[in-house]
Amino acid sequence: MNAPAPDLAYIRQRAHAMRRHVLRMAEIVGQGYVGQGLDITDLLAVLFCGELRFDPADPKWPDRDRFVLSTGHYAIGLYAALAETGVIPLAELDTYGADGSRLEMSAPETTPGVEMTGGSLGHGLTQSVGMALGLRLDGKSARVFNLLSDGECQEGSTWEAAMAGAHHRLDRLFAFIDCNNQQADGPPARIMGIEPLDKKWEAFGWHTQRVNGNDPAALLAALATAKATPGCPHAIVLDTLMGRGVPLFEQREKNHFIRVSPDEWSIARRQLEEAAP
Repeated sequence: MNAPAPDLAYIRQRAHAMRRHVLRMAEIVGQGYVGQGLDITDLLAVLFCGELRFDPADPKWPDRDRFVLSTGHYAIGLYAALAETGVIPLAELDTYGADGSRLEMSAPETTPGVEMTGGSLGHGLTQSVGMALGLRLDGKSARVFNLLSDGECQEGSTWEAAMAGAHHRLDRLFAFIDCNNQQADGPPARIMGIEPLDKKWEAFGWHTQRVNGNDPAALLAALATAKATPGCPHAIVLDTLMGRGVPLFEQREKNHFIRVSPDEWSIARRQLEEAAP
């Protein structure tokens, strides 16, 4: 199925709805990777509601575009996108993190709409390169969109895959690098510096852009530019804010994994609605 024509107001509305879903899931378990889910929903809305070709009724449709979530703990955001677009039932979000649920805190590939199990970081781009190569060999026009993190750019396997993607001129491969400036042990600059990321991806032979990852208009423009640039894979470095849309979470010194007291959820929901488009 073809993706709908991008509509900025519609995408902003869908991103807001996805943020509601993220809060709904996180409140049920009282904690989780809510900061990542909130920071990446603008990209997910742009992709799932304005770019990806897929069939919600048939998640394994052979000609679908692939969305590969390398950062498995961002699953809360992906589940919100899958529910918003009808791949999984909205009611199923209430099972997030429960024993026996399909919606584990780190996304398993057995869940509809999930292409790989990404709990162990540094493998998403390698699998995406393989998928893009396989689709080319099969004569398919489907594209591969990989979300990886700034911390994953500390992994050697990421750069091996970057070399392979450029070598094979995989121009239907798109990598989105989420730079929210926080990993489990603190800011990447303190753990192992990775900047300037855009220059590094360029040096590896990728057509590279760097944009505000929480600005749907900038994301749409970057995608348009990438699609108009043939002959090489595409890297879009995203500067994002953890907890985007909920100041209570945006302002936490450490929000890689958030534990929330019961009285804070009503504050978070109110703040999100105050930021509604």
